[in-house]
Formats: sequence, C-alpha cells, structure tokens
Amino acid sequence: MIETKCITRKWGNSIGITIPKDVVEREGIKENEEVTALICKHGNVLKETFGTAKITKSTGKLMRQIDKELYNE
Repeated sequence: MIETKCITRKWGNSIGITIPKDVVEREGIKENEEVTALICKHGNVLKETFGTAKITKSTGKLMRQIDKELYNE
C-alpha cells in the first residue's frame, strides 16, 4: 500500500482520479484491475484537527480554571 496525491477530473457525470505512473509501476497495477482507494479530502488541517470551537474566556481565566481542576487551587 502506498499513499499518493491525486487530482480529481470530471469524466461524464462522474468524478475520477488518475494514479501517477510511478505508483502504477511500483504497485504493479494493471488495466481493469480492482483497487481500493482511501479518500481523504484535505482542507484546513487546523480546523479538521481542532474543530471550530469558539473560545469566549480569556487566556488568564482558562489558565486559572485549569489550575483549579489540576491542582485544586
């Protein structure tokens, strides 16, 4: 299994991807052969990782709250 970036293209009413030649050769992929693709759309990596939470407290308040929870202060 190998990870590679591909570009989508419109084919009729569908969207298709092309597999780069070096990947095809390395993996020995042949025409009309069934393969499995893991699809991961990449957007804003930070937003995907941490979400879109809105923080309404100041950093100081958050730090005091963390201190209370961790150290019972």
